[in-house]
Amino acid sequence: MKLATEGYPYIVGFSAISAFAYLAGNIWIASIPLILTLFMAFFFRDPERKIPEGKGLFVSPADGKIIAIADAFENEYLHADTKEISIFMSPLNVHVNRVPCSGVVKTVKHTPGGFKAAYLDEASISNENIAMHLECEKGDVLVRQVAGYVARRAVCRAEPGDSLNRGDRYGIIKFSSRLDVYLPKDIDIKVKLGDIVKAGETIIGEISK
Repeated sequence: MKLATEGYPYIVGFSAISAFAYLAGNIWIASIPLILTLFMAFFFRDPERKIPEGKGLFVSPADGKIIAIADAFENEYLHADTKEISIFMSPLNVHVNRVPCSGVVKTVKHTPGGFKAAYLDEASISNENIAMHLECEKGDVLVRQVAGYVARRAVCRAEPGDSLNRGDRYGIIKFSSRLDVYLPKDIDIKVKLGDIVKAGETIIGEISK
């Protein structure tokens, strides 16, 4: 299975420690980093996804559970009324993030902050995060990668000016975390609280006009 490139330092590092301990004759000690190696390979897995086709569709930018759906005025980047959807990712989810709609990246901004539990509402504002403003055909979208209590680093591979397609990989958040997406206000929401979604595959909203 394909792995996210951000996982290789962890996998190689723990593998080396395990091999060194085994060669030194400490078989039981070697088993600990070996287990961590296997977990890292599992955590940083990056499976292929079947991206839905059609105009006006917005797909989930993350794997996980829908923990919030609300009307929100986004006053920092979009300056507009939006539909906000929040997704919580547990350590068992795939953590590679994907683009919700085809468009051009206008802004990418890293904001330092705290590391509260990602499922808390205030985490969106107070936690360390990376916001990506995307100009799509059916309206501007904001995607915010939010670091959590365990996940203390998000990675955004996109840069301003990049043209991205719906479902493209654009980043990753390491370990349990949260992702907030702000969609056009006239969107028809296709998910509900508690739904389990897959990045790049689950349709979370649609604009028919």
